[in-house]
Amino acid sequence: MGKILGIDPGLAATGVGIVSGRGVAIDGYSFGCIQTSQSTSLPRRLEHIFTHILQLLSTEAPDLVVVEDVFSLKKYPKSGIFLGQVSGVVLLACARAGLRSFAVPVREAKQVLTGNGNASKSQLEAAVRRCIGHPSPIRPFHAADALGLAIIGLYRYDTKGTRRS
Repeated sequence: MGKILGIDPGLAATGVGIVSGRGVAIDGYSFGCIQTSQSTSLPRRLEHIFTHILQLLSTEAPDLVVVEDVFSLKKYPKSGIFLGQVSGVVLLACARAGLRSFAVPVREAKQVLTGNGNASKSQLEAAVRRCIGHPSPIRPFHAADALGLAIIGLYRYDTKGTRRS
């Protein structure tokens, strides 16, 4: 059985989702969000995320971590910079914990889980909910996105981080 941690990096809210199981059979899951305040300085926000990710890695001891790949929207270029900074601290935490991590582009995650690389947040959340058998909407959407990444990790990689054929 494997345990996979999915992380949807974000400065205001970093989604986290954990699935455990084997192959396509999911035996358990949990999810949540690490939130930071706009009134806090950027270095402190990054430290808060880093510390919480390290703590989560220590307490949950996942076999591997799947992180949403960095992207930038033409309309909001600065958000891509913040996303890159958060992704950096997440990847650093994984390295510190000695865990393998993989990045998956958001369009690829949507394609794998919904069959549509341009799926909406609500379509992705519904697909994730169906995969895990969760009875009610998963909120915030960042947590649903993180669970989706964890599901992809469970489907694609073995517990050593080797990609399945």
